[in-house]
This record gives sequence, C-alpha cells and structure tokens, in this order.
Amino acid sequence: MRTRRLGWAGLEIEADGERLVIDYVRDLSPLFTGWRSGDRLPAPSGTAGAALVTHLHRDHTDAAALAGVLEPGAPVLRPAPGHGDDVDNVTTLQAERELALHRLAAEVVDPWSAREIGPFLVTAIPAVDGLGDPQLNWVVQADGQRIFHGGDTMFHGYWWLIARRFSPFDAVFLPANGAVVDAPHLQPPSPLPAAMDPRQSAAAAEILDARYAVPMHYEAEQPDKIAGYVEVADPEKEFRAHAGQRAHVLAVGEWLDLSA
Repeated sequence: MRTRRLGWAGLEIEADGERLVIDYVRDLSPLFTGWRSGDRLPAPSGTAGAALVTHLHRDHTDAAALAGVLEPGAPVLRPAPGHGDDVDNVTTLQAERELALHRLAAEVVDPWSAREIGPFLVTAIPAVDGLGDPQLNWVVQADGQRIFHGGDTMFHGYWWLIARRFSPFDAVFLPANGAVVDAPHLQPPSPLPAAMDPRQSAAAAEILDARYAVPMHYEAEQPDKIAGYVEVADPEKEFRAHAGQRAHVLAVGEWLDLSA
C-alpha cells in the first residue's frame, strides 16, 4: 500500500491497482480568502473506487471534486448529519447541498463500523470535532499495512481504544495546525485549538505507535484564511520538534510507500 498527500487534509491511497480518497478537495475558497480558481490541489492519479469523508465542513467535503474522480456508483462514506437547526449546522449545510446536487452515493456510517472495498478494509473511528459537528476518523488496511487519517479532530480520549484495536500503525496522518476559531455562531469563542496542534498530534502518534507520523491540515503556500481562523505559525517545524524520529513531512503531491 502507498499513500499520497493531496493537500490540506486530502489523501490518496493505492493498493493492488485500486485507490480510494479521504477528504479530497480541489476548491478551498470557503476557507482561504485569497484562493483563486486556478489554485487547484493535486488530483488523484486515477479514478477512485470509494471516498471517505471525515466531516462535512467544506474544506473536507468537496462534492464537485469527488464527482470528478469517483467511479460510477462509488460509495462516499460519511458521518451522520448535524443535529439541531440551520444555525447549529451552518458549517455543514453547503457540503450537504452539494452532495445532493451531484447525486453521489453517500452513505452514513457509524463509529467502529467496518467495510471491505476492493483490497481495502476501512473502519470508521470516533473523533471529536472542534465546532461540535459530527466527525469520523478512518483506519484503512491493505497489503498487510495500516494507516490512520485524523481529519481535523481535537485531542480526545479515544486514542487508547483505537490503539488497542489497531496499533501499531504504519502511518498516521494527523492535523497539526492548531486552529483557534472565532465564529459568529459559536459565541463566546474558545481560546483553545479546535483541531490538534503539533504537540497534541505528536502525542497521538506516540499512543498509536506510528512508524511514520505525517502532519496535515495546513497549507504553507496559502496563508490567508477567513477572519476568526488562526493557526500556529509553523506546523511543520513544531511537529518535527515534538514527534522526533516518527515525524515524516510529506510535500503536497508526494507519495509514501509503506511497503518500503
């Protein structure tokens, strides 16, 4: 099995000539104020037999991008819709509308549920979203290797349960930008990170016993975000300092061959 970083939290996974994608997006304009139509993130190297979605924030679920890369009828495995009214769900409504518009084969899955898709065994994992929306993380197994994708989860108490069931991991992909969010519908705001910061991600990687710990959920080349979204200054540098020898920084578009 090998994996390729597609930018932000996007990941391509390939095994036995088949592939799936996780949190694959092409358009980040809902988050990046300076994003232009030509600022496209890398596309997968071929069509995908499935897509896994950690949550329905628009920087993690891009239905147009998925429609352009998925095989006909390919499943899009996703968490449950948000609870409450449109104010509670304001950060997920756009992605929900786009999934319906593109008529993707979206399926709601429960935490700890597993499914075989071609050569892959995928398991939905509990996660804690920094804005209170439903979120899953994912474990993907193929070719005797195992990876973890952490969406933009906060640090939580499920790490030890995940480790007992699945560790060691060949690679874990973890958010590391430590975003502090001040959103109009979340008042008063919290001064604490809504996604793991480099130190928290390094701690999670140690608990999960990762051979490679790969930071994600940051874009060094796109510094301008919407108001009220503040990241740590240098996620890569801080992650290397905290994760030590486990740290394996991947450039956008770069492959990591887990069979090596």
